[in-house]
Amino acid sequence: MSPRTTHAKRLLLAALVAASTSGCASQRGVQVAEVTAPVSGSAPTSGANSDVDWQQFPIEPGETASIQRVGYNDGVVIASPAVLAQPPQEDGNQSFGDFLQLDPPRREDGELGVGSGQPVEYFVGTALARHPKILAARQRVAAATNVIPQAKALPDPTFNNTFWPLQDNAIQTAAGRVGNQVSINQMVPFPAKLKTKAAIANREVQIAQAEVDTIARQITESVRLAYYEVWFATRAITIIEETKDLVADLTDVAEARYRSGGSQQDVLRAQLETDRLDEQLITLRKQKQVAQVDLATLLQQPVGLLPETMNELGVTDTPQQIEDLIGLAEQCNPTLRGLAWEIQRDRDKERLACLQQYPDLSVGLNWGLVSDNNNVLSPVANGNDQLSFSIGTTLPIWREKINSGIREAAHRRSSTTRRLEAERDELYGKIRRLIVQADALVEQRNIYEERIIPRTEDTLKVSIADYRGKRTDFFTLIETYRELLMFETQLARIDATLAGTIAQLDRTVGCPY
Repeated sequence: MSPRTTHAKRLLLAALVAASTSGCASQRGVQVAEVTAPVSGSAPTSGANSDVDWQQFPIEPGETASIQRVGYNDGVVIASPAVLAQPPQEDGNQSFGDFLQLDPPRREDGELGVGSGQPVEYFVGTALARHPKILAARQRVAAATNVIPQAKALPDPTFNNTFWPLQDNAIQTAAGRVGNQVSINQMVPFPAKLKTKAAIANREVQIAQAEVDTIARQITESVRLAYYEVWFATRAITIIEETKDLVADLTDVAEARYRSGGSQQDVLRAQLETDRLDEQLITLRKQKQVAQVDLATLLQQPVGLLPETMNELGVTDTPQQIEDLIGLAEQCNPTLRGLAWEIQRDRDKERLACLQQYPDLSVGLNWGLVSDNNNVLSPVANGNDQLSFSIGTTLPIWREKINSGIREAAHRRSSTTRRLEAERDELYGKIRRLIVQADALVEQRNIYEERIIPRTEDTLKVSIADYRGKRTDFFTLIETYRELLMFETQLARIDATLAGTIAQLDRTVGCPY
């Protein structure tokens, strides 16, 4: 049941009520359930069955920012094309959020209408470009990238200068007295150690990139959930405002019957129903403003600039291939990818711990300045400076320390492996729960849309005719109207909940399907 058809039915119901005041309308003269003609001034047509033309959505500079994935090849950082915050491609690769097809209202020239809402992907792109959490995570990736050249570089050399301020206490040699000695030493670790440290630094960058993807998925889900709350409140407000017109017509009917000798109680009940709707509008407007503030916070916009959503929210059936979704999550979920990189990092750390049993080398160059003045002790002194080379090595003899480091690294790797298994099991269970929840919501939506709401509308039509013929009381008529209002509001809530469930499924799987 699209809003266009709903609005048309309500207008015809109002016409039936108005005609009943003069007694010139018969039950056979109005076919409410069969009328589907468009009514001027009605809401835009639902976009549930239409595709989004992304070429009609120009993205201004600064509105969106892509998430750069980082790949590594022997320590070289390579930025790959962005895969997030981009519109769907024509090759059919879509995310679960693309189950929600949105068509914005447009002017005759094809541009977006002034003051109209924006699709959810616009807000997602804005949040990914501005949110401080993801900006901070990207900076951590950049910081970790700069650790790679540090990890594979040699340690800083050391420089020593030894001198004797008292000549009588200086070293005396056959060549002469040594005034001062200068030496340069360079520590050279075992070759495989530097390579392993660089590999560990590479893993840290990949872990940081997985954290960026995780935060991006969290922000995307939060934006979508806030967007759907704004949409639901807007939709509920629209339903109640349209219903107030019907209640006003019912009030006119009750007043007409009261003037012709009816009960004043019907008039008071109709007026009370209008007051009740006004109270619901206050609650819904407050709920909408709260959701708008939450969405504006995620977008890093001033709270005074409250974002608006599209008029229509189309929801299609959810995918049924649970095993395929689990396979995709195994490959693409950023949390699982991050844990997999942690396991690789821990393996490299274990290898580095094993390499500690091999010695490191130390090479040096020494130069001694010999005095060649007449105060030398030996007549055969030539005064030549001293020059020597030195080679040293560490002695990894404390085997218990080395073995403890190896065991520590092995336990950490085992712990990360168990964490990956636990996260995988939790992820599989969450996917199954979301699929079951989405399927149930789809079934409920079909029941409300195809059976409950149409039958309630037919019941309301019969109640109006019976009330006109004085075969029922006004209380029964109001109860039927309340049921219709409740069912339509519940349908809007089901649509918003289904959209939120798909957003959670999109975050859980973590990649296009």
